[in-house]
Amino acid sequence: MLYHLLYPLHQSISFFNIFRYITFRAAMATITAFLISVALGPVIIRFLTRLKIGENVRKEDSVKLYELHGRKQDTPTMGGLLILSAVLSASLLWADLSNRYIQLVFFSTVWLGITGFTDDYLKHIRKKSKGLTAASKFMSQIILGLVIGTILFLTPDNPTRVDVPFLKDVSLELGIFYIFFVILVVTGSSNAVNLTDGLDGLAIGTVIMAALAFSVLSYVSGNIRFSEYLFIPYLKGSGELTVFCSSILGAGLGFLWFNCYPASIFMGDVGSLALGGALGTVALLIKKELLLIIVGGIFVIEALSVILQVASFKLTGKRIFKIAPLHHHFQFLGWPESKVIVRFWIIAALLSLFTIVTLKIR
Repeated sequence: MLYHLLYPLHQSISFFNIFRYITFRAAMATITAFLISVALGPVIIRFLTRLKIGENVRKEDSVKLYELHGRKQDTPTMGGLLILSAVLSASLLWADLSNRYIQLVFFSTVWLGITGFTDDYLKHIRKKSKGLTAASKFMSQIILGLVIGTILFLTPDNPTRVDVPFLKDVSLELGIFYIFFVILVVTGSSNAVNLTDGLDGLAIGTVIMAALAFSVLSYVSGNIRFSEYLFIPYLKGSGELTVFCSSILGAGLGFLWFNCYPASIFMGDVGSLALGGALGTVALLIKKELLLIIVGGIFVIEALSVILQVASFKLTGKRIFKIAPLHHHFQFLGWPESKVIVRFWIIAALLSLFTIVTLKIR
C-alpha cells in the first residue's frame, strides 16, 4: 500500500525513491510486523483468556505427556490470529500488491488460515475435541494445492520442472504431474509445521529460521545479477516475496516474545497450518521446492517420525519411538522441554544457513 502511495512521489521528491528498494521495504516489514505482534499480543491474550479459549491437555492421550504438559492446561491458544494479523498487515503496507507472487502467497496463507481457524473454532469454542476431521483438513489442503498448481501450470513463464540442489542445470521435468507435486508440497509443508507445534516456541522459532532463509532465496531469485552469478533461474518479480518472508520473520519474533518457554499463548492450527502452507507456497513460487526439505529439515523429521511410528505399529505392533512426534520422544528420554526446544532451534539455524550456502554448491 505504501509502495503504491509513496513511490510515485519520487519524481518530485527524491526521498521517496527509497520505496523502490526491496531491501528497505523488507526491513520495514520485519519491524512493522514485530511491533504489531508485540503491541497486540497482550490484547489478544486477554481476549482469548476472557473467552476461555485455552489449550486442552488430555490425560487419556498419554498419562506421561499429561504429567509433562499439565501446566499448559487452559493456556490461551489460537494465537495464530496474532501472527497472521501481523504478517498480512505488514505485507499489505510494504509489498507491491499488484505482484502475482504476493497475490498467490496471500491466497494460500488466508485459505489455510481459515482452515486452521475452523479447526480451532470447533475444538475450543464448540468443544468438539477432534475439531475438523482429518479428511476435511486434507481436502482443504488438496483443493488449495490443486488451485495453485493449476495456476502455475497454466502460467506461460512458469516452468514445470523442479531444480535439483547441488547440481547445475539439472532438473526434473514434471509436465502435467507438476500439479500433483504442488499438492504434495502444500499439504506436506502445512501438516509438518502443524506436527512440530507441540512445545513452547518450537514451531515458531523454526519457522523464523526458514523465513529468513527464504527471504534470501527470494531476493536472489528476483535479482537478475545475483541469479546469473549463482546460476539459478531468474524469476522476474519473485524478489517481492522477500517482503512477505520478512513479515513472517518479524511477526514470528513478536509472537515468540509471548510464546517462548513458558508460553503465555499458543498459535493453534490457525497459525501452524497457515505458516506451513505459506513457506511451501514460497518454495514453489521461487522454484526451490526441494530445498524446502533442507530448510525445513526439523519439520520433515517431525513428520517422518509420526509416519514411521504409525507404520511400524500397524505392521509390526512395535513402536520405533517412545512417542511421536519426535520432540516428545526426547522429553520421554528425560530432556527438559527448554533443552529440546533450543537444540531443535540450533539444528534449524544450521539447516537454514546450509540452505543459503547451497546457492554456491552447484
